[in-house]
Amino acid sequence: MTDANAPTPDPTTRWGIVATVKADCDAILDFAAHHLALGAHRIHLFLDEDNPEARDALATRPRVQVTVCDDAHWARWDGRPEKHQARQTKNATFAYRRRPGVDWLAHIDVDEFLWPDRPIGEQLAALPDDTDVVRVYPIEALAPVDNSAHPGLWFKSYARQQAMRRRQTAEIYPEFGPHLNGGFLSHVAGKVFIRTRIPKVNFRIHNGFVQGEQLSAESFLTETKLCHLHARDFDHFLQAYRYRLARGSYRADLKPAPTPDGAGLNLNALFSLLETEGGEAALRRFYAEVCEASPALRTRLADHDHLHRIDLDLAAKRARFFPQTASTVAK
Repeated sequence: MTDANAPTPDPTTRWGIVATVKADCDAILDFAAHHLALGAHRIHLFLDEDNPEARDALATRPRVQVTVCDDAHWARWDGRPEKHQARQTKNATFAYRRRPGVDWLAHIDVDEFLWPDRPIGEQLAALPDDTDVVRVYPIEALAPVDNSAHPGLWFKSYARQQAMRRRQTAEIYPEFGPHLNGGFLSHVAGKVFIRTRIPKVNFRIHNGFVQGEQLSAESFLTETKLCHLHARDFDHFLQAYRYRLARGSYRADLKPAPTPDGAGLNLNALFSLLETEGGEAALRRFYAEVCEASPALRTRLADHDHLHRIDLDLAAKRARFFPQTASTVAK
Protein backbone atom coordinates (compact mmCIF):
# COMPACT_ATOMS: atom_id res chain seq x y z
CA MET A 1 0.00 0.00 0.00
CA THR A 2 1.37 3.43 -0.86
CA ASP A 3 1.09 6.58 1.23
CA ALA A 4 -1.07 8.22 -1.44
CA ASN A 5 -2.86 10.51 0.98
CA ALA A 6 0.34 11.89 2.51
CA PRO A 7 2.02 14.98 1.08
CA THR A 8 4.89 14.17 -1.26
CA PRO A 9 8.11 14.76 0.69
CA ASP A 10 10.47 17.43 -0.62
CA PRO A 11 12.66 15.48 -3.08
CA THR A 12 15.69 17.60 -2.31
CA THR A 13 15.55 17.58 1.51
CA ARG A 14 14.27 14.41 3.11
CA TRP A 15 13.60 14.28 6.83
CA GLY A 16 12.49 11.63 9.27
CA ILE A 17 12.07 10.79 12.93
CA VAL A 18 13.11 8.00 15.25
CA ALA A 19 11.37 7.05 18.49
CA THR A 20 11.43 4.24 21.01
CA VAL A 21 7.83 3.70 22.05
CA LYS A 22 5.93 1.86 24.74
CA ALA A 23 2.30 2.91 24.45
CA ASP A 24 -1.13 1.67 23.49
CA CYS A 25 -2.01 1.10 19.85
CA ASP A 26 -3.92 4.34 19.35
CA ALA A 27 -1.08 6.45 20.77
CA ILE A 28 1.48 4.79 18.50
CA LEU A 29 -0.71 5.21 15.43
CA ASP A 30 -1.54 8.82 16.34
CA PHE A 31 2.18 9.58 16.47
CA ALA A 32 2.90 7.90 13.14
CA ALA A 33 -0.14 9.35 11.37
CA HIS A 34 0.61 12.90 12.49
CA HIS A 35 4.15 12.80 11.14
CA LEU A 36 3.12 11.04 7.94
CA ALA A 37 0.67 13.90 7.42
CA LEU A 38 3.56 16.36 7.78
CA GLY A 39 5.47 14.58 5.00
CA ALA A 40 8.06 12.58 6.94
CA HIS A 41 10.05 10.48 4.48
CA ARG A 42 10.90 7.86 7.13
CA ILE A 43 9.54 7.06 10.57
CA HIS A 44 11.74 4.63 12.49
CA LEU A 45 9.76 3.13 15.37
CA PHE A 46 11.38 0.86 17.93
CA LEU A 47 8.76 -0.99 19.96
CA ASP A 48 10.16 -1.23 23.49
CA GLU A 49 7.35 -3.71 24.10
CA ASP A 50 5.83 -5.57 21.16
CA ASN A 51 2.40 -4.35 20.13
CA PRO A 52 1.07 -6.70 17.42
CA GLU A 53 -2.02 -4.59 16.70
CA ALA A 54 0.05 -1.46 16.11
CA ARG A 55 2.71 -3.40 14.24
CA ASP A 56 0.17 -4.85 11.81
CA ALA A 57 -1.34 -1.43 11.12
CA LEU A 58 2.06 0.22 10.68
CA ALA A 59 3.06 -2.46 8.17
CA THR A 60 0.60 -0.91 5.70
CA ARG A 61 2.73 2.24 5.51
CA PRO A 62 6.04 1.78 3.66
CA ARG A 63 7.53 4.97 5.08
CA VAL A 64 7.28 3.50 8.59
CA GLN A 65 10.01 1.07 9.60
CA VAL A 66 9.24 -0.95 12.73
CA THR A 67 11.75 -2.80 14.91
CA VAL A 68 10.61 -4.95 17.82
CA CYS A 69 13.10 -4.61 20.67
CA ASP A 70 13.32 -8.32 21.49
CA ASP A 71 16.31 -10.34 22.68
CA ALA A 72 17.68 -10.65 19.15
CA HIS A 73 17.60 -6.87 18.74
CA TRP A 74 19.41 -6.21 22.01
CA ALA A 75 22.01 -8.89 21.30
CA ARG A 76 23.55 -6.32 18.93
CA TRP A 77 24.20 -4.09 21.93
CA ASP A 78 25.43 -6.66 24.47
CA GLY A 79 22.04 -6.87 26.14
CA ARG A 80 19.06 -4.69 26.94
CA PRO A 81 19.93 -1.55 28.96
CA GLU A 82 17.99 -1.25 32.20
CA LYS A 83 17.20 2.47 31.85
CA HIS A 84 14.75 3.45 29.15
CA GLN A 85 16.80 6.56 28.35
CA ALA A 86 19.73 4.31 27.40
CA ARG A 87 17.46 2.15 25.25
CA GLN A 88 16.18 5.27 23.50
CA THR A 89 19.65 6.58 22.72
CA LYS A 90 20.95 3.23 21.49
CA ASN A 91 17.97 2.80 19.18
CA ALA A 92 18.25 6.34 17.85
CA THR A 93 21.96 5.87 17.22
CA PHE A 94 21.28 2.55 15.48
CA ALA A 95 18.67 4.15 13.20
CA TYR A 96 20.98 7.07 12.40
CA ARG A 97 23.90 4.82 11.44
CA ARG A 98 21.85 2.17 9.61
CA ARG A 99 20.93 3.87 6.32
CA PRO A 100 18.22 6.13 7.77
CA GLY A 101 16.95 7.04 4.29
CA VAL A 102 16.80 10.77 5.01
CA ASP A 103 19.01 13.86 5.02
CA TRP A 104 17.93 14.90 8.52
CA LEU A 105 16.81 12.70 11.41
CA ALA A 106 15.09 13.86 14.62
CA HIS A 107 14.90 11.84 17.84
CA ILE A 108 11.59 12.49 19.64
CA ASP A 109 9.13 10.70 21.94
CA VAL A 110 5.73 9.20 21.25
CA ASP A 111 3.98 12.02 23.15
CA GLU A 112 5.76 14.73 21.12
CA PHE A 113 4.38 16.12 17.87
CA LEU A 114 6.18 18.44 15.48
CA TRP A 115 4.07 21.47 14.52
CA PRO A 116 5.54 23.51 11.64
CA ASP A 117 4.30 26.82 10.24
CA ARG A 118 5.52 25.72 6.80
CA PRO A 119 6.84 22.39 5.48
CA ILE A 120 9.72 21.04 7.52
CA GLY A 121 11.63 20.07 4.36
CA GLU A 122 11.56 23.70 3.22
CA GLN A 123 12.85 24.90 6.58
CA LEU A 124 15.69 22.39 6.61
CA ALA A 125 16.60 23.13 2.98
CA ALA A 126 17.01 26.81 3.85
CA LEU A 127 19.67 26.16 6.50
CA PRO A 128 23.34 26.94 5.76
CA ASP A 129 25.29 23.93 4.55
CA ASP A 130 27.61 24.08 7.56
CA THR A 131 24.68 23.68 9.99
CA ASP A 132 24.57 20.04 11.08
CA VAL A 133 22.26 20.29 14.10
CA VAL A 134 18.98 22.17 14.40
CA ARG A 135 16.88 22.35 17.55
CA VAL A 136 13.10 22.45 17.95
CA TYR A 137 11.84 23.98 21.18
CA PRO A 138 8.89 22.51 23.09
CA ILE A 139 5.53 23.80 24.13
CA GLU A 140 3.69 21.82 26.82
CA ALA A 141 0.01 20.89 26.71
CA LEU A 142 -2.41 22.15 29.34
CA ALA A 143 -5.27 20.01 30.60
CA PRO A 144 -8.75 21.14 29.52
CA VAL A 145 -10.98 22.37 32.34
CA ASP A 146 -14.23 22.78 30.41
CA ASN A 147 -16.07 21.25 27.49
CA SER A 148 -15.08 23.89 24.97
CA ALA A 149 -16.73 23.68 21.57
CA HIS A 150 -13.47 24.86 20.00
CA PRO A 151 -11.16 22.09 18.77
CA GLY A 152 -7.64 21.64 19.99
CA LEU A 153 -5.64 22.11 23.15
CA TRP A 154 -4.03 24.99 24.95
CA PHE A 155 -0.23 24.89 25.18
CA LYS A 156 2.26 26.96 27.16
CA SER A 157 5.72 28.17 26.25
CA TYR A 158 8.51 29.99 28.09
CA ALA A 159 11.10 32.71 27.60
CA ARG A 160 14.44 31.65 26.13
CA GLN A 161 16.48 34.14 28.14
CA GLN A 162 17.11 32.71 31.60
CA ALA A 163 16.62 35.81 33.77
CA MET A 164 13.40 36.71 31.96
CA ARG A 165 12.25 33.10 32.26
CA ARG A 166 12.73 33.10 36.05
CA ARG A 167 10.84 36.37 36.45
CA GLN A 168 7.96 35.39 34.18
CA THR A 169 7.63 31.91 35.66
CA ALA A 170 7.27 33.38 39.15
CA GLU A 171 4.58 35.77 37.86
CA ILE A 172 2.64 33.14 35.90
CA TYR A 173 2.74 30.43 38.60
CA PRO A 174 2.58 32.32 41.92
CA GLU A 175 2.90 29.38 44.33
CA PHE A 176 5.15 26.93 42.50
CA GLY A 177 6.90 29.06 39.88
CA PRO A 178 10.16 29.54 41.82
CA HIS A 179 10.74 25.77 41.67
CA LEU A 180 9.98 25.37 37.96
CA ASN A 181 12.00 25.85 34.80
CA GLY A 182 9.65 27.87 32.62
CA GLY A 183 6.62 26.33 34.31
CA PHE A 184 7.28 23.00 32.58
CA LEU A 185 7.07 19.55 34.14
CA SER A 186 9.21 18.08 31.39
CA HIS A 187 12.21 19.27 29.40
CA VAL A 188 12.75 22.78 28.08
CA ALA A 189 15.82 21.77 26.05
CA GLY A 190 13.82 20.61 23.05
CA LYS A 191 14.89 17.97 20.56
CA VAL A 192 17.25 18.06 17.59
CA PHE A 193 17.43 17.16 13.94
CA ILE A 194 20.90 16.00 12.87
CA ARG A 195 22.18 15.78 9.31
CA THR A 196 22.83 12.14 8.50
CA ARG A 197 26.15 12.77 6.75
CA ILE A 198 28.18 12.75 9.98
CA PRO A 199 30.04 9.51 10.82
CA LYS A 200 29.98 7.90 14.27
CA VAL A 201 27.21 10.04 15.73
CA ASN A 202 25.80 9.01 19.10
CA PHE A 203 22.23 10.28 19.36
CA ARG A 204 21.20 11.26 22.88
CA ILE A 205 17.85 12.51 24.17
CA HIS A 206 18.44 16.21 23.50
CA ASN A 207 21.74 16.33 21.59
CA GLY A 208 24.15 14.47 19.35
CA PHE A 209 27.75 13.56 20.16
CA VAL A 210 30.81 12.37 18.25
CA GLN A 211 33.57 10.75 20.30
CA GLY A 212 32.23 12.36 23.46
CA GLU A 213 32.03 15.88 22.03
CA GLN A 214 28.65 17.52 21.56
CA LEU A 215 27.94 18.46 17.96
CA SER A 216 28.25 22.17 17.35
CA ALA A 217 27.12 24.38 14.45
CA GLU A 218 23.65 24.35 15.99
CA SER A 219 20.71 26.46 14.86
CA PHE A 220 17.01 26.17 15.65
CA LEU A 221 13.82 26.02 13.64
CA THR A 222 11.97 29.24 14.39
CA GLU A 223 8.92 28.08 12.43
CA THR A 224 8.40 24.74 14.16
CA LYS A 225 7.22 23.87 17.65
CA LEU A 226 7.41 20.55 19.47
CA CYS A 227 4.00 19.93 21.05
CA HIS A 228 4.54 17.84 24.16
CA LEU A 229 1.54 16.04 25.65
CA HIS A 230 3.31 15.30 28.92
CA ALA A 231 0.39 15.18 31.39
CA ARG A 232 -2.92 15.46 29.54
CA ASP A 233 -5.06 15.30 32.69
CA PHE A 234 -4.60 14.64 36.39
CA ASP A 235 -5.33 10.92 36.08
CA HIS A 236 -2.67 10.61 33.36
CA PHE A 237 -0.27 12.56 35.57
CA LEU A 238 -0.85 10.17 38.48
CA GLN A 239 -0.56 7.05 36.32
CA ALA A 240 2.92 8.07 35.18
CA TYR A 241 3.93 9.78 38.43
CA ARG A 242 5.65 6.92 40.29
CA TYR A 243 7.65 5.81 37.28
CA ARG A 244 8.71 9.36 36.42
CA LEU A 245 9.65 10.01 40.03
CA ALA A 246 11.91 6.95 40.14
CA ARG A 247 13.24 6.73 36.59
CA GLY A 248 11.81 9.41 34.36
CA SER A 249 11.55 13.16 34.08
CA TYR A 250 11.06 13.71 37.85
CA ARG A 251 13.96 11.50 38.99
CA ALA A 252 16.24 12.59 41.80
CA ASP A 253 19.44 13.07 39.78
CA LEU A 254 18.03 15.86 37.58
CA LYS A 255 19.05 19.45 38.25
CA PRO A 256 16.61 21.97 39.73
CA ALA A 257 15.48 25.03 37.82
CA PRO A 258 18.40 27.48 37.47
CA THR A 259 18.48 30.18 40.14
CA PRO A 260 20.98 32.98 40.80
CA ASP A 261 22.16 31.39 44.05
CA GLY A 262 22.18 27.83 42.71
CA ALA A 263 19.73 26.69 45.38
CA GLY A 264 16.35 25.21 44.69
CA LEU A 265 14.29 22.06 44.64
CA ASN A 266 14.15 19.81 41.63
CA LEU A 267 10.80 18.23 40.82
CA ASN A 268 11.68 15.05 42.68
CA ALA A 269 12.31 16.97 45.90
CA LEU A 270 9.32 19.27 45.36
CA PHE A 271 6.87 16.43 44.72
CA SER A 272 8.24 14.39 47.62
CA LEU A 273 7.80 17.37 49.94
CA LEU A 274 4.27 18.00 48.69
CA GLU A 275 3.32 14.36 49.18
CA THR A 276 4.77 14.28 52.67
CA GLU A 277 2.93 17.41 53.72
CA GLY A 278 -0.38 17.00 51.90
CA GLY A 279 -0.60 13.72 50.01
CA GLU A 280 -2.49 13.48 46.75
CA ALA A 281 -4.45 16.67 47.52
CA ALA A 282 -1.19 18.65 47.48
CA LEU A 283 -0.20 17.11 44.15
CA ARG A 284 -3.61 18.03 42.80
CA ARG A 285 -3.12 21.64 43.99
CA PHE A 286 0.19 21.75 42.14
CA TYR A 287 -1.38 20.31 39.01
CA ALA A 288 -4.26 22.78 39.11
CA GLU A 289 -1.94 25.80 39.18
CA VAL A 290 0.68 24.57 36.72
CA CYS A 291 -1.04 22.21 34.29
CA GLU A 292 -4.74 23.07 33.97
CA ALA A 293 -5.96 25.55 31.35
CA SER A 294 -7.92 27.63 33.83
CA PRO A 295 -9.05 31.08 32.68
CA ALA A 296 -6.67 32.68 35.18
CA LEU A 297 -3.64 30.74 33.96
CA ARG A 298 -4.52 31.35 30.33
CA THR A 299 -4.73 35.08 31.03
CA ARG A 300 -1.33 35.14 32.74
CA LEU A 301 0.25 33.12 29.92
CA ALA A 302 -1.32 35.35 27.26
CA ASP A 303 -0.06 38.46 29.06
CA HIS A 304 3.48 37.12 28.55
CA ASP A 305 2.82 35.83 25.01
CA HIS A 306 3.18 32.20 26.11
CA LEU A 307 -0.30 30.87 25.27
CA HIS A 308 -0.92 28.79 22.15
CA ARG A 309 -3.99 27.04 20.76
CA ILE A 310 -3.31 24.05 18.50
CA ASP A 311 -5.58 21.38 17.09
CA LEU A 312 -3.47 18.29 16.42
CA ASP A 313 -6.61 16.46 15.23
CA LEU A 314 -4.96 13.12 15.98
CA ALA A 315 -8.02 10.89 15.76
CA ALA A 316 -8.81 12.16 12.26
CA LYS A 317 -5.24 11.61 11.10
CA ARG A 318 -5.24 8.10 12.54
CA ALA A 319 -8.47 7.31 10.71
CA ARG A 320 -7.01 8.73 7.50
CA PHE A 321 -3.77 6.77 7.52
CA PHE A 322 -4.92 3.68 9.40
CA PRO A 323 -8.59 3.28 8.44
CA GLN A 324 -8.64 -0.30 9.70
CA THR A 325 -8.49 1.16 13.24
CA ALA A 326 -11.14 3.83 12.72
CA SER A 327 -13.61 2.04 14.98
CA THR A 328 -11.37 2.47 18.01
CA VAL A 329 -12.23 5.16 20.51
CA ALA A 330 -10.83 8.56 19.56
CA LYS A 331 -8.78 10.30 22.19
